[in-house]
Amino acid sequence: MTGLDRFARSFLLAEIVSGMALTLKQFFAPKVTLNYPYEKTPLSPRFKGEHALRRYPNGEERCIACKLCEAVCPALAITIEAEPREDGSRRTTRYDIDMTKCIYCGMCEEACPVDAIVEGPNAEFATETREELMYDKDRLLANGDRWESILAKRLELDAPYR
Repeated sequence: MTGLDRFARSFLLAEIVSGMALTLKQFFAPKVTLNYPYEKTPLSPRFKGEHALRRYPNGEERCIACKLCEAVCPALAITIEAEPREDGSRRTTRYDIDMTKCIYCGMCEEACPVDAIVEGPNAEFATETREELMYDKDRLLANGDRWESILAKRLELDAPYR
């Protein structure tokens, strides 16, 4: 670039004019901002949100207390206690997840042989205290009951990739 070109560009403020033209173009372009609480972006079927424990269609909880999810959890956020039942099968007496430790990696979901623990579609579970993020078995089962149709559909869509 010659000295004359440089002088002409700086004298005519070409960079500023091109920047203002870009700003004017964007000013009239359609907006991409969402009105968040009322408009939401679609979630991927593989989204990993709030945890849930699922039940079989007959109402019995799926968890067989194999403790694979507890063993594979890299954040050590899951605590399971189990005892045998009268029919000889094992079921959990305590299933706790410390959501303050959870890193939402999905390894608990992948390790579960019966699809008992899953990560649901809820991304909006803010709380005011840390104690509210200590999930017990009752809360996890309530989440599973609330989202069972969505969870079943998500697992069906994810099946080819497992």
